[in-house]
Parts: sequence; structure tokens; C-alpha cells
Amino acid sequence: MKCHSLAFAAALFSTASAFVQNAPRSFIPASVTRDVVSLKMAEAVFDQEQFNADGKEMRLKYLEEQAMYALKISCENYGNAVFPNAMIAGDVVITHLLHRLGYLQDGRAKVMVVDTFHLFPETMEFLKEIEETYGFKAEVFCAEGVDVADKAGFDAKYGVDLWKEDIEQYDKVCKVEPFQRGLKTCGTDCMINGRTRWQGFERAYIDLFENAPIGGGLAKCNPIAYWTLEDTFDYIAKYKVPHHPLHAKGYPSHGDAKDTIPIPEDGSTRFVDFKFEGDRTPWLDYASERKGRFVGLANKDGSTKTECGIHVAGAEKTFDRDLWEEGSVKNIESTDAAIEVTKSGKPSVITVYAPWCQFCQKMEDDFAAFAAQSDIDVFKFRGDEERDFVQANLNTESFPTVNVVKADGSVVKYESEDRSVEALNAFVAKELA
Repeated sequence: MKCHSLAFAAALFSTASAFVQNAPRSFIPASVTRDVVSLKMAEAVFDQEQFNADGKEMRLKYLEEQAMYALKISCENYGNAVFPNAMIAGDVVITHLLHRLGYLQDGRAKVMVVDTFHLFPETMEFLKEIEETYGFKAEVFCAEGVDVADKAGFDAKYGVDLWKEDIEQYDKVCKVEPFQRGLKTCGTDCMINGRTRWQGFERAYIDLFENAPIGGGLAKCNPIAYWTLEDTFDYIAKYKVPHHPLHAKGYPSHGDAKDTIPIPEDGSTRFVDFKFEGDRTPWLDYASERKGRFVGLANKDGSTKTECGIHVAGAEKTFDRDLWEEGSVKNIESTDAAIEVTKSGKPSVITVYAPWCQFCQKMEDDFAAFAAQSDIDVFKFRGDEERDFVQANLNTESFPTVNVVKADGSVVKYESEDRSVEALNAFVAKELA
């Protein structure tokens, strides 16, 4: 038995890169010295740094293979894999992995981006850089009723200070709703994302695959679920992966510029030229990646904000309740039913709405009062779930849209933002005169 042990020890010492010949004898345990002296291995010593380096490389190689296998399942076993890319460290790793697998080039993985109109200016510029590098074109989604990159249009419609006035409404308008609209527009059946267990207790038990409660349910792939942030930056350094310029300015992660800070705040920890400068532990400690996010923000219950709402339980519900659940406003339940109303030969009013929309919410009482006293039928139709239909048939580009349906079937849009009972009565009387 001892002979086998000695043979194993000799083989191990002679082949492992972590063992160095001709090292000082004092570093070798006496028992090892006695056992291997006859094999002329007494001058070997364990090189701890080399062993750790080898171990990290082995770990990273395994994590790469595991992540690529998960992405292969996502892109080849599902019809429409979509990657919502925030361009944080984990996301640039996934982008690079998708490129290595050829899924960006052949279109089997689509990339979507949500622009909140409050991102760092470097973020959308960096998107252009990786689009050129990897040869893909991302689909960009933003707040309802606002054109991409139109910050002035957003400010005019929703207000410059929406996030200060109501952070939950801001999340719904700028993040959750565009995110879900993007998934639906892209026909997503498998969503790829960069969440990891290392990011904090809210994510500590995620697996490589989950079911996301969005749009009736879809697969969610977390290809780097088991990676640490150190693994992520090791990968970036290994392959010289293009990464967000804010890492060189002290930001371990990034989101909206309004509530993201460097960690530490003096910016002394940076990732420059594919290596760390300063003390890297403030970034790499458990749950530290997102410490600089959501700074100064609190949820309505007073708790510290740690999520934007996209990846939390109930994220599929962007509103607390539907509008006009009781009263005289009648619900149109389908597109076919909407066509029947317009072709019925009877005049009516149809409001196209979205229950999460703050402008729809603000008109709820007035429109309910209008319906209660109206001598024609007053309807509601939820338009955010049937966008193509309401654009083509009910004059809808944003919510709410109020229409008068005439007896001949023509649909006339109410253009004013005065949605008082008096104003609506005057419009209806004019159109039906």
C-alpha cells in the first residue's frame, strides 16, 4: 500500500506546475521528506501562488463551458432567445460568450436595451461600440409614447422630476413597462440575463434556468448564475473583452446616473487596462457589486431600494389594479369585440388605456363621471397588450387615447388633454351633431 502512495506522490510532484524543484528543504514536512527521499523528490516544494493561479484557471474554464452550454440550450432549444443587455460587467461577458458561439451573428440571440433617459452618457455610446465589435444591432426600448433618444420628449410628457416625485411610478414607466414591451415585441420565449448569486441575498438561490412570470410565463436563463464578480473580471481580462468605460472611473456597476456612485466613493478602486488598480475588495466582496446602485432611494415602505422592479416577484404586474373596474365604463375584452363596437352602427366613446399609465390613472375619476351621465355607451380598451391593433384601428400612439365612434363607423380622436366631464361632453356633442 505504501508503495502505491509513494508512486502517487512521485507522480504528483513531478508533473504539477505548483511544485518547484530545488527549493529550501526547511519548507518540506518531515514525513514527506522521509517518504520520497528514495525517489529523489525531497527537494520539491509546494508553490502556493502557482497552485492558486492554476485553480482559478481551472474554475474559469469550467464556468465558461457551463455558461456556453446554458446559452446553447437557450438559443438552440428555444425559438426566440432575447438578451436584455444593461452592459454591466456580467452582461459584457455574456455578450462575448454569445459572440464566441456565433449566436449574435446568425441572429439566434437578439439583444434588447432599455434606455431610461437617465443613463450615463457613456452607456449608449458604449452600446454603439459593442454593436460594431460583435456585428449585431440591439433593439432599444424606452418610455411609452416617447421616441428613442428623445429626452426632451420624455421630460415634456412625464416630467423631469418623475423619479423624485414617485420612484415606483418611474420604475414602471422607464424600466418595467419598456422591458416587458421589449420582450413581447421580440417574441421572447427564453430570456437571457446576467444575474448572479454573488450579487446579494435577493439573488442568492437563483439557478441556471428559471421560469419568469412574464407574458404568461417564459424561460429565464442565468448563464453566469454561479460566477463571482472576480470570475467576471478574470474573464474580461483573459479575453480582453470590451467593457463599460465607467469601470475605469471607479464604478463596479452602473445604472442611472442620478443614483449611481463609485465604490469607494473616492474612486480609488478602478479596473484599467484589464487589471485592477487600488484595493479590489470593495468591489469583489459578496454583495458589493451593486452597492453603488440606487443610492439615496427608498421603497414606499421605507426600506432601502435594491432592485428596479424588473427581476422581482410580481414584476409581470406593472400596476396595482385595473382602471374602471366598477361603474358605467364598459370593458371591451378583445380586438374582435372592439371591431364589433365600431361597426355596430351606434355612436359610442372608446378610451384606449394602460392601467400602469399615470395619465390614465389621473383621468379615472373624471372619465367615470362622464360615463355615468352619458346617454351613449362609454367603453375602455386596454391598448398596451394590443399595440398594433390600437395603432391601426383606434388612432393610438400613446395612452390614454379617447375616441368618438360615429354611427357610420368612423373613429375620431380627441386631441385635447383636458379630460374633464365638460370638455368630453363638448367634444362628443360636436362630433355627433
